[in-house]
Amino acid sequence: MSELAIKDVSFSYLNGFSLQQISLKVEAGEMVALIGPNGSGKTTLIKLAAGVLTPGQGEVLLDGTNLKNLSRKEIARSIAVVPQYFYMPFAFTVGEVVMLGRTPFIKALSGETERDRRVARRAMELTGVNKFSSRTFNELSGGERQKAILAMAVAQEPKLLLLDEPTAHLDINHQVAILELVKGLNREQGATVVSAMHDLNLAALYFDRMVLLKEGAIFTEGSPSAVLTEKIIYDVFGASVHIEQHPSAKAPHIVILPNGNRID
Repeated sequence: MSELAIKDVSFSYLNGFSLQQISLKVEAGEMVALIGPNGSGKTTLIKLAAGVLTPGQGEVLLDGTNLKNLSRKEIARSIAVVPQYFYMPFAFTVGEVVMLGRTPFIKALSGETERDRRVARRAMELTGVNKFSSRTFNELSGGERQKAILAMAVAQEPKLLLLDEPTAHLDINHQVAILELVKGLNREQGATVVSAMHDLNLAALYFDRMVLLKEGAIFTEGSPSAVLTEKIIYDVFGASVHIEQHPSAKAPHIVILPNGNRID
């Protein structure tokens, strides 16, 4: 498990969008959901936490070490990223894609070891993709691809798992399957998890803490019950909703009201 600390981080794109003095601490073993409207900065924050983007000011620390002082290989040995989109230009099999997760650990001249192969097999078993490991990745369905990408991330044996809207564009059965896998990795493997989430109800069901972004800044954070209130959702998303208790979980459930954001 690893602790992530984002301290007074600001970042700007050339198009004018910016994150403004973001400070966030994720304790080792936590599961944190980043939520907010489209364009609020969720994906940018994930990329900063992964070391893909460098802050204009402030610092991102993994277990107290600034990411800018680590090589890409050193970062990849601790942090795995499941992107929203994953493009594979080659006809790799699922097994070959999952083995890519071992790249940070494979020495250039010696190649993959038996341990690398064992870890990759275990990752495929955990995510349920071992049954189609010989199939070509690009021939898989959306849900199967997302499981394979997650298996590749698991093969990195990450201390910190970052996900960018892992359930986007998936059927509900695959959405639940992916989040069950992530929750299992958190509980059984001890991975710290930070995920950008679009579906607020799914986020409330699977994540212990929420960080709500609006226009590049943290609007509020806390438990799902503290963050997902009717007033906060209206203030941030501009939509009128009804909040009720989930029928089988200790989580709030958002009921969308028809014409709830209509302006008369």
